[in-house]
Amino acid sequence: MEKTLQIQTNLAGYNNSWYKPGGKVKLLLWYIVSRIFVNTYLPFPMAIKRLVLQMFGAKIGSNVVIKPKVNIKYPWFLVIEKNTWVGEKVWIDNLTMIHIGANVCLSQGCYLLTGNHDFTTSSFDLIVKPITIEDGAWIGAQSTVCPGVHVGSHAVLTVNSVATKNMEPYSIYQGNPAVFVKRRIIKS
Repeated sequence: MEKTLQIQTNLAGYNNSWYKPGGKVKLLLWYIVSRIFVNTYLPFPMAIKRLVLQMFGAKIGSNVVIKPKVNIKYPWFLVIEKNTWVGEKVWIDNLTMIHIGANVCLSQGCYLLTGNHDFTTSSFDLIVKPITIEDGAWIGAQSTVCPGVHVGSHAVLTVNSVATKNMEPYSIYQGNPAVFVKRRIIKS
């Protein structure tokens, strides 16, 4: 049996110096302010949360609901359109842009993930890809939307599922990785 040389992961070679999401003061200030007003169980009014996010560059539509203990990495990479609900303990890990349409429901504990690592390189390089969630979509509790995924209009990702690929409009996806289950029919 022929022995082949296997290259191994070397995390000492990891270098994400190319990634600069903002200045150190801005990052520190956001970290402190977000812990006080957004990523907290303190009962601040929605209007205060929206205002704080807008002050840090987020584009937030009218009537956006932001429940307690929401974790938003960098609000300057975030657009949330009108009438959207962001549930308790949602984690928006936006290393790059996340665009959330109108009338979207992000249920409790769901995770929007824009960053990952290139497991094919020995240095485990950082990869960032945007996420788009179109109008009327529903991301179920404890579900994950992975980097680069486009969630179509009114698509549903069921509880505890993982979207690794684009989701078609008016479709329901389930599992890990999430697969198409059936069409979504909305009654009036």
